[in-house]
Amino acid sequence: MKIHLINTGKTSEKYITEGLELYRQRILRYLPVIIFDIPEMKGLKGMSFDKQKELEGRAILKQTARFDHVIVLDEKGLEFSSDEFAMHLQKIMNRGIKNLGFVTGGPFGFSKQVYDSAGERISLSRMTFPHQLVRLIFIEQLYRALTILNNEPYHHL
Repeated sequence: MKIHLINTGKTSEKYITEGLELYRQRILRYLPVIIFDIPEMKGLKGMSFDKQKELEGRAILKQTARFDHVIVLDEKGLEFSSDEFAMHLQKIMNRGIKNLGFVTGGPFGFSKQVYDSAGERISLSRMTFPHQLVRLIFIEQLYRALTILNNEPYHHL
């Protein structure tokens, strides 16, 4: 299985970029992972949030159309412990999914079309995090899940 992390907007903070690369390299021990940032939309000033989500949604759908399964990271999604997320990931792997996409949205969330096209929604927490920080938190949890599935000690350090 290949995992794709699709982010809306550029990852601009150096510590986040470095953290993403650190965990991407660690995950590569287990399976291929690709991180793709959808470029920030231009000319959004004065545009409603719904219109911005619609434009971002089109760009997201263009990227996710080739995936077998898409999961959006959304505050209203299912919540898992790290162990539960690992088991959930294993179930997805067992289904023979070839390309799994995880999508982080912009600061205003996702368009209805993105929600409708996603196979599921996962929440990292009921708390709200900056959308760029979600990328780093999620990739760490993905790495943690893979170490759990491989009976490695990282989860209990």
